[in-house]
Parts: sequence; C-alpha cells; structure tokens
Amino acid sequence: MRIIEPNVEILSDINSDIISKNLELYGRVCYKSEDKITKDSANKFIQMLIKNGHESVLEHEKVTVKFICDRGVSHEIVRHRIASYSQESTRYCNYNKEKFGNELTLIRPCFWDEEQEQYKIWKDTMQKIEDSYNSLILLGTSPEEARSILPNSLKTEIVVTMNMREMRHFLKLRTSLRAHPQMREVACKLLRILKEKLPIIFVDIESVE
Repeated sequence: MRIIEPNVEILSDINSDIISKNLELYGRVCYKSEDKITKDSANKFIQMLIKNGHESVLEHEKVTVKFICDRGVSHEIVRHRIASYSQESTRYCNYNKEKFGNELTLIRPCFWDEEQEQYKIWKDTMQKIEDSYNSLILLGTSPEEARSILPNSLKTEIVVTMNMREMRHFLKLRTSLRAHPQMREVACKLLRILKEKLPIIFVDIESVE
C-alpha cells in the first residue's frame, strides 16, 4: 500500500501572450473595434470583458489539466458539465500487477495528521481493503469485479479540458470554503499555477487557504 499527496499538472502548452491576443481578436468582433488592437491592448480588453461579465468570449480558449486525486474528488470534478474527461479505469487497471507495484496507491486525507486516531483507523482500513482486493484477484476475480470494494481514497488520474470561462467557474466554486477539503486542496494548487501562467484571466479569483 502506497500513500501519496494529490497533485495537479498543466498539460497544455500555454502561451499567455498568444491566448490574450486571440481573445482580444475574437472579442472585438462583438464591438467591431478591431481597429483599436495595438501591441499592448489585449490585457486591458480582457480585463474589461471580465469586469463587465462578458465572459463568453473566454470560451474560445481552453486549458488541459491532469489531476492526481482520490476517486471521491474525481466524482466531484466530473459534475462540471462543460468539459472533456479521460480517467484512469478501475475496470481495466489490475492493481495486483507489477506495473502498479502490486499494491493500491491512496491519497492521504488532508484533514487528519498521521498521529491522530482517525488517520490510524483510515490507514488500517485501507490496508484491509488492499489485502481483500489482492485476494479477490488471486482467486481469479476480474479487475472490473474486484473494483467493487475499492475505496474513495484510491488514487486516480483524470485529464480535464475546460474552456477558460468554465475553468473560472470551476475554480470559484472549488476553492471556496464550502468546497470539500480535498477538492479545495487540488483546486487551490491549480489556481496558483494558472495565476502564474495566465494572470490576466485568473488573477481576480481569490481563495482562502
């Protein structure tokens, strides 16, 4: 049994200047103000769009992200309708195989310290599940049948593509204090990265960590 931290990785090749200039070009069609495009006008124009709530223009650009999180968090991610998803399959992945280290990989719960009794109970339960999963596989059970006992804490990898408007919506919802702690954990990681790579689009979104 292996316990890891969640992680987020941007898979898109992001060029902030190109994205900004593209969005300005697309958006100025609405106002027929293409003649006002200058070398430095894109960021100011995008700020105006966001301030005025004209975020439909942002849908013309997208970003692709890989989340490494637990299955419970992935169930929340896929509730966002306007996106494309590719996820690690528990039907076809046999975690008893050598390519997976012959073990389950689990995401550490961020809300318990390792010294707490709750964490010890969780870890003990995960070990029992791994033992039972391996026993089922050794008895000839298929992975798609054995997965019925796999926990929400199981590590999964899910590739998510969202347009920039939907990504803003996702981050506003999922970095909120009302979000599940483990959902906030990965959403806040993603927001920090996007603020660095695409500040003009995400700088106004605040998270409380």
